Amino acid sequence: MTLTISGYSTALFSTWYFIEELGLLFDCGDGMMSAMLQKSRKIENIFISHPDRDHITGLLQVNQLNAREGFPIIHYPKDSKSFPALRDFSVKFDPHVVGTVWHPLADRERVWIKKDVYVEALRNNHVPAPAQVIKSFGFKVVQVRYKLKAAYLSLPPLEIKKVIDHLGREATHILVETVLLCYTGDTPAENFEYWNNAKVLIHEATFLGDEVESQSHRNKHSRLEDVLIGVKQTNIETLILGHFSSRYSNEQIDSSIVALCRQYDIKIPVYRVLPGQTVFDILSTKPLSALF
Repeated sequence: MTLTISGYSTALFSTWYFIEELGLLFDCGDGMMSAMLQKSRKIENIFISHPDRDHITGLLQVNQLNAREGFPIIHYPKDSKSFPALRDFSVKFDPHVVGTVWHPLADRERVWIKKDVYVEALRNNHVPAPAQVIKSFGFKVVQVRYKLKAAYLSLPPLEIKKVIDHLGREATHILVETVLLCYTGDTPAENFEYWNNAKVLIHEATFLGDEVESQSHRNKHSRLEDVLIGVKQTNIETLILGHFSSRYSNEQIDSSIVALCRQYDIKIPVYRVLPGQTVFDILSTKPLSALF
């Protein structure tokens, strides 16, 4: 499946990623609606990684312009009290808007957004919380297909139908799951086994240097080098980096990515969303891997 991914992601200011073919939005920071305009009508499911304001301030506008019966469905970490408060405010502020569904998510919960595609919520440690408390997620998007077993491939079509009718789908087919996309949300560089075999991984890379060491009492973020080390050890086909701190220039970010990709012999295409820039159809742009 070809994915058209557009997004904006600048630490502290706003983050959102829109996957057009799936009607899927990850996070909903400020400016999403003004960037996507009428395309925002395609949004059916919004998965919010955590309640930091730079990830949720676009929700009221999405709701006000696009809500209709049963949509959008806003999925959020179940133990975050910000979302019920935001839901209640939205109802009072825009009483004419009806139909929105607010859905609290548990860890490892799967939500089917298409008949053959689900999104799995995976707890991360961006927001410090006890192990049983869910306040921050990354997400995995998986396509499910059934493939006919090799033993039946040579049969004529009518015979195949008879065998399936007699034995059933489970006995005659192999379940094939393809990880179309993973989105880490804000997170320390961890749990790369979650993202293994992803066609596309969107990972935050807030820091270029050692600032990550000063995060002990704050929400946790990733350092670029740690992300690339994790990617090197994981089977990922394409990487999109975002959520860079605006303290860095574009040149600093690009040169750091290129240098570290050379150092760790990263062979896959690597794209980036630079601070302050909305990028439409990210995968159609030129990857930085052309430079290393």
